[in-house]
Amino acid sequence: MARIKGAVTTRHRRRKVLKLAKGYWGAKSKHFKMAKQAVMKSQRYAYIGRKARKRDFRRLWITRISAGVQAEGMNYSRFMYALKKLDLPLNRKVLADMAVNDKEAFAVIVKKAQSVL
Repeated sequence: MARIKGAVTTRHRRRKVLKLAKGYWGAKSKHFKMAKQAVMKSQRYAYIGRKARKRDFRRLWITRISAGVQAEGMNYSRFMYALKKLDLPLNRKVLADMAVNDKEAFAVIVKKAQSVL
């Protein structure tokens, strides 16, 4: 059997890593060994960041809803409990947007929630 050489595969793999490391400072963008380490670390940070972004946005939405509800004389936990009882299909993202941009409609929802309790 003929001997199989891995030069093409190796070159493609290295080129891919160096392309991902483009823009890094110094040898991290030029030398494969250092670029590989930097890319692996940056990809790990990116993965963690994608998970953290979801947590951060949920925290922001809860804060905005809480501020909007407190202006109407209610607290967040009782408001969410009332929404569950009302069976309204609004998630926190939509409620937070309404609390910031459409205060009148949000006030109507809060009044409806207060009537349930």
